[in-house]
Amino acid sequence: MKKGIIYTFLSLCLLASSFSLNAQIKTPQPSPTIKMETTIGLTDVMIEYSRPSMKGRTIFAADGLVPLGETWRTGANASTKISFSADVMIEGKEVKAGKYAVYTVPGQSSWDIILYKNTSHWGVPREWVAAEEAARFSVPAKTGANVVETFTIMPMNYTINSAQVVMMWDKTMAAFTVKSDVDKSVMKDIDVAMAGTSRGDYYTAARYFYDNDKDMTKALDWIKMANKKEAKFWQLRLQSLIEAKMGDKASAIASAKKSMEMAKTEGNMDYVRMNEKSIAEWSGKTMINGSK
Repeated sequence: MKKGIIYTFLSLCLLASSFSLNAQIKTPQPSPTIKMETTIGLTDVMIEYSRPSMKGRTIFAADGLVPLGETWRTGANASTKISFSADVMIEGKEVKAGKYAVYTVPGQSSWDIILYKNTSHWGVPREWVAAEEAARFSVPAKTGANVVETFTIMPMNYTINSAQVVMMWDKTMAAFTVKSDVDKSVMKDIDVAMAGTSRGDYYTAARYFYDNDKDMTKALDWIKMANKKEAKFWQLRLQSLIEAKMGDKASAIASAKKSMEMAKTEGNMDYVRMNEKSIAEWSGKTMINGSK
């Protein structure tokens, strides 16, 4: 009797072990998940979504896999998600820092894009709550020549303070622009940094003002302070560019010559060539290769 009980128990253990081993079998996901991180301006952005493939199916059509005019999870499996580390502007709408589900309503010539506060849904919510919409906007839908087999979301076309989030599948593409308030953040950092300013802070502030056509008088004061603390050939180069932008070509040439000589001493021929070209341009002279 006891032997029978023991035998039955061992058999059950072996059976359970067999099921456990079977449960460990892994197969490829038909719509693999991807997570990506990027920085737009000074804002960290994360996108998480699953990527279905066409597999010979019709995608965007009235009777397609993604019916036109109906709300779509913008991918497969769980709803697509996007998060921002700071407040941003998207297509003219202010969006607070946080994480959102991305739903879309594809149309023939345009897509409605919705950022939804509740990110816990598996796909489109069964009951849509308008109060959960953080932002809704419409963007053009474009048709390209090339077929994109697998649904793709890709940040592209970066500027100093913006980028486009592009969605592509089949021959259809739709994109929305995310803008980060870079100027506000940088100006705040500059104000704080100037209280106990290092040479690098003076240079960084001057560079930002020069690159973004801000107050050149302030930029010149800051780069002079950087060079006063410790002259560097790249700092003198920036000083010459600021002076030239302000119309003071004589001072620009003098600063460029100092930069060039220091760059020669330190073996940086790129800066030597850049300064030579600028000196020739500002003095109206023709260089050996025929360019000014």
